[in-house]
Amino acid sequence: MKNHILKLLVLVISIMLLTACGSDEASGTADKKGEITVYTAIEEELIPQYFKSFEEKYPNVKLNIVRDSTGVMTAKLLAEGKDTKADVVWGLAASSLLALDGKDMLEGYTPKGSEKILPQYKDAAQPEKWVGNTAFMTGIVVNKAELEKRNLPIPKTYEDLTKPEYKGMIVMPHPASSGTGYLTVNAWLQMMGENKGYDYMKKLHQNIGTYTHSGSKPAKLAGAGEYPIGISLVYSGVTQKQDGAPVEIILPKEGLGWDVEANGLIAKDGSKNKEAAKLFLDWAISDDVMKEYYDANGFSTMKNEFEKPQAFPEGVEENMYKENDLMWAAENRSKILETWEAKFGEKAEPEE
Repeated sequence: MKNHILKLLVLVISIMLLTACGSDEASGTADKKGEITVYTAIEEELIPQYFKSFEEKYPNVKLNIVRDSTGVMTAKLLAEGKDTKADVVWGLAASSLLALDGKDMLEGYTPKGSEKILPQYKDAAQPEKWVGNTAFMTGIVVNKAELEKRNLPIPKTYEDLTKPEYKGMIVMPHPASSGTGYLTVNAWLQMMGENKGYDYMKKLHQNIGTYTHSGSKPAKLAGAGEYPIGISLVYSGVTQKQDGAPVEIILPKEGLGWDVEANGLIAKDGSKNKEAAKLFLDWAISDDVMKEYYDANGFSTMKNEFEKPQAFPEGVEENMYKENDLMWAAENRSKILETWEAKFGEKAEPEE
């Protein structure tokens, strides 16, 4: 009997200690206060989904979110320079962060948990200037029903997209305003070489209906049947398919253009927001959020055994262009955009 009572007392004390520890931990995070401005290019519908855990963990840290497409956000940051209002950048293309670092706009900070991120998806320097969450990549989203109406085959390669039977049927993102557009153009130039890459884009241009200012819009237009073929984010094609659109996501055999969706700390002398900014960067690669990134994008920058989200095509990671050079993309950004605009900008959709 005494043994049972003793065991019961030990159990009760253990529970009390665990509860106390949990309360201390919860109060430790709940007591964190501050206000930071976050610049991001993450798809708008995903942001509330990702933020649930941050709001639960840090209810007294206020986040001011400024969101736009990758190209627009990159141009905004470069234009603002050291006077930017941003405290952190979250989910912007790594090539964009490399461009910011070239302007001395990033401060090194290695967030907690960074060791689990694979080396190719984070800065090699210590402390790190950028750390990746996931990757975003280009696919071809085709509306099967619309192509069947026209008795046309489904294109399987980039070269197929230049066939005359697809004239006016293709839409893709504008590389200056869309990170997806830029990584696509950048991939073609790296895969084919600059001369052949621009020659390819000249042939493709004949079949383009318009260049959108959003990386996801071509997939949405394809899903709605407005254009049968969209060069777009794989993620956006998947969401169209999940919503019941008659689309197929093609992974071109030549390889997928891609970039890393990454985070970084803005360099600000005497900033009062730095502690809260570092808390945010720690949270941004925490395990539960990394799982959310994977569920949305079908890719993670860390080794994992996550279950592949429904409707994602097989072979995304295997088909990502292996020789992709993000530093080259960053260093040549201005020249590429200027050349592309002069050659193809006439078909850009009107700015909203």
